[in-house]
Parts: sequence; C-alpha cells; structure tokens
Amino acid sequence: MTERSSDSLYALPVGWRDHGRMLVATLLIATSFPVVAAIADGLDSLVLTFLRFLVAALLFLPIAVFKYGLSMPKFSDLGRYAAISACMVGFFWCMFEALVTTTALNTGALFAFIPGIAAIVAAVLLKDRLGRKKLIALILGAVGALWVVFRGDPERFLGLELNRGDLIFFAGCICFGFYTPLVKFFHRGEAMPVMTFWTLATGALWLSLLSLPTLLAMDWSAIELRVYLGTLYLAVFTTLITFFLTQFSTMRLGPTRVMAYSYMNPALVLALTWMLGQPPPGLMVLPGVFIVLAATFVLQGWLNLPVRKAG
Repeated sequence: MTERSSDSLYALPVGWRDHGRMLVATLLIATSFPVVAAIADGLDSLVLTFLRFLVAALLFLPIAVFKYGLSMPKFSDLGRYAAISACMVGFFWCMFEALVTTTALNTGALFAFIPGIAAIVAAVLLKDRLGRKKLIALILGAVGALWVVFRGDPERFLGLELNRGDLIFFAGCICFGFYTPLVKFFHRGEAMPVMTFWTLATGALWLSLLSLPTLLAMDWSAIELRVYLGTLYLAVFTTLITFFLTQFSTMRLGPTRVMAYSYMNPALVLALTWMLGQPPPGLMVLPGVFIVLAATFVLQGWLNLPVRKAG
C-alpha cells in the first residue's frame, strides 16, 4: 500500500465496518484480563508486557518487510513512533506500580476517565470539537462504567479510598489518554501496518530497559507451558491485532470515538468471567450497561445517521 492509497483510504466515508473493527478490538482487550489473571502468578508483570510487545513486533515484522518494504526510519520518524509507544508503556508501568499499594477496584474506577482525557487531548492537540452533546455523553459513559465497576452498589463507591497508588495509576491514565490523539497527530501518510510495527518495536525497547534487571535474573526453564501459551495469546490477539485495529480506526473514527469503546470494557470483562464460570454480576449492573451503551451511541454519532424513506 502506498502512502497515497493509505491517505485515500482514510478519506473514505466512515461506515459500520470501521465500528466493527473497534468492537472486535474491544472484545479482544476484554479477554486479556482473564488470561493475565490466569498466568500472572508465573511471570513478572513487566516482563510479561515486554514479551507481549516483543513477540507481537517479531510476528508483524515479515508482513511489514515483504508487503510494505519496511526500512529503517529517520531519527525524527523513530521519535514519533517512540512517543506513541511511550504512552502505552507509561500506562502499563504506572498500573504495575500502582497495584502495589492500591486495588483492582480503584484502578477500574479511574480507568473510566480515560475517554474524557483523550477527548480533552484531542480538542487541544487536534482541534477536535468538544460540543455539549459529546461532553454530556462522556460524563454519562464514565458514570455507566463506574456503575458496572462498583456493581451498582453505592456503599462500594462511598467506601472508595484514594491513595498514592491511585495517583500513580491516574498518571498512567493520562498517558493512555494521549495514545490515540498522538497516533493521528504523528501520522505522516505511511501505511498503518508500518506505524503499528514501529510502535510495537519501540515499545518493546522501552520495556526492555524497564525490565532489564528482572530479565537477567530469570530462570526461563522454570516457567510453565501455560504461561508461554498465555503470553503468545496476549501478544497476537490483545497486542498485535488490537494495536493495528485501534491505530487504523483512530485515523478513520478519530481519537474520542475510538477511546469511547473502552467504556464497554468493565461490562465485557464481567460477561467473559461469567462465561468462564464466575458468579453472575447481578441485575444491579444492568443500568450501568444501558448507560454505557447509550453514551456510546451518542459519541459514535449513531443517533444522527440518516434514515432512508420508504418508497
């Protein structure tokens, strides 16, 4: 794909296929939570993330080379890709550091603010218009996501106590909020698989520096096969594929609409864990799910689609 064909592709009208790609990406991201939970006891979290990025980059390398004639980018271009990957690496590092002193419930609550952060960054960096309707939808989406996180129990919400770990994780949320706006801001017409590969490669480099002491001290032969298989799944489905789909969709839908899909993560994670044998979340979760769906409809502009008249 040439740069010109890439540009023309992004100029095509947005359709349901574009939203379908993000729905697939969102579902794949939701599957990462039970997989990570199943193998987290067998591998250091930072090393696990490094392997996800590294394996994904290595698997994507042949495609980038043979189909797109991948070559070493200029230093300035490498800086663009490194800045994008730094957002994701910063998020993961903050998350791991935060979980030392905070809880998964707290991080789930703070995660609900990421679409709003992305919308503010896009408004400043890309001059995206943040109108009243979009602002209300972002607030409702956060409310709905929080409702799901706290299972509709106000006592859980009122009992939330913020600590140093929560401040660290919120810094990570800010990093994540910059991710999709920077993808669009730094795109220079290259094919999206090329940008995806270099984002993964520079991310692996950042993570290798962060996890180097642990990497050197590890006994790789002591790691169970299930951990390797789980890591391979995470690298292919929840890293390589989701990175490409997210970056491609960002060019087509815009950062705010792409990040709005993260409102659906808590509900999807609950549904997946239920399917895997966990107790059902309960009916009190349903209002939050409906609020999230309504906010998503507004943010995606689905309520404004033209209706074809009969005859």
